[in-house]
Amino acid sequence: MSSFEFNKLAASLLVALIVAMVTGLVAEGLVHPKHLETAAYPIAGGEAAPAAASAGAAPEKPAPIPAEIWAKADPVKGADIAKKCAACHNFDKGGANKVGPNLYGVLNGPRDHEPSFQYSDAMKKLGGTWAPQEVAAFIFNPKAYLAGTKMGFAGLPKPEDRADVIAFLNKQSDSPVDLTKE
Repeated sequence: MSSFEFNKLAASLLVALIVAMVTGLVAEGLVHPKHLETAAYPIAGGEAAPAAASAGAAPEKPAPIPAEIWAKADPVKGADIAKKCAACHNFDKGGANKVGPNLYGVLNGPRDHEPSFQYSDAMKKLGGTWAPQEVAAFIFNPKAYLAGTKMGFAGLPKPEDRADVIAFLNKQSDSPVDLTKE
């Protein structure tokens, strides 16, 4: 290959790179993307984390559910909301564990109530019982409630939804509790 041919090849490559660079600069100057403050297509159950929590601040804790919301809690609505949970949990007495433990009789039971389920170390160390207000705090934002939990659910931000789910869980028990005394 002669030096003339090599020079033509090198010049072609340089021109192509310069055209690509100039095209990129022109495109950047013409198009100014605007980032949305809220998602254009919100995903159900995919609530965004509060900005303070993502900035390293303490996670937001839910207020306790007041007695008037417990009094209006509807287990039928709760069963409908709990369909999201059915992908990972079973609610039947004696039902098998899935990705998550069977939740039959979970209210006022020990946190690791299902002996055949492999709970996270964080859940094992937590101890205690699942009082209705504790369940409500957990399902508000599981990762904020218990760092290290295996539960990947985004949470239920509305206290009415949490109360309805807990009313449904209360029906899935041999010994339901009185939620109005919470």
